[in-house]
Amino acid sequence: MLLFLRALFLVVIASMLSVTSWASLKCPMFSIPREVHAHPWFIATLADAYWGFATFFVWVCFKQTTLLARLAWFVAIMLLGNIAMAAYCLSELFTISSRDQLPALLTTRRPGVGALGLVLAALGIAVLALA
Repeated sequence: MLLFLRALFLVVIASMLSVTSWASLKCPMFSIPREVHAHPWFIATLADAYWGFATFFVWVCFKQTTLLARLAWFVAIMLLGNIAMAAYCLSELFTISSRDQLPALLTTRRPGVGALGLVLAALGIAVLALA
């Protein structure tokens, strides 16, 4: 199961980086036509995505024990979405050994600042500032 999860989140992060890079080369992030961002299904899909991000963040809050790490991951997840979520999962999946059981992945708490979250939050802010 551990190998499957590692492969899954590697595919998620690779595909998300690919599709966002491709889209960024095609047009600027905030040049979405009014007809698109005012469309009810665009709004519903965006709400669905962000509620999913918030749900995932609740798990991150349980796992991370410091306020700084929680804040950094919140910013990273809200600005980078599934890229940050896949990075978090990969970080967790490569922290545990192949002998550990899946419950260790889900319940082991992580003390400390969480450098990856800080880096991704800064990256998300930079992307937003440059867009």
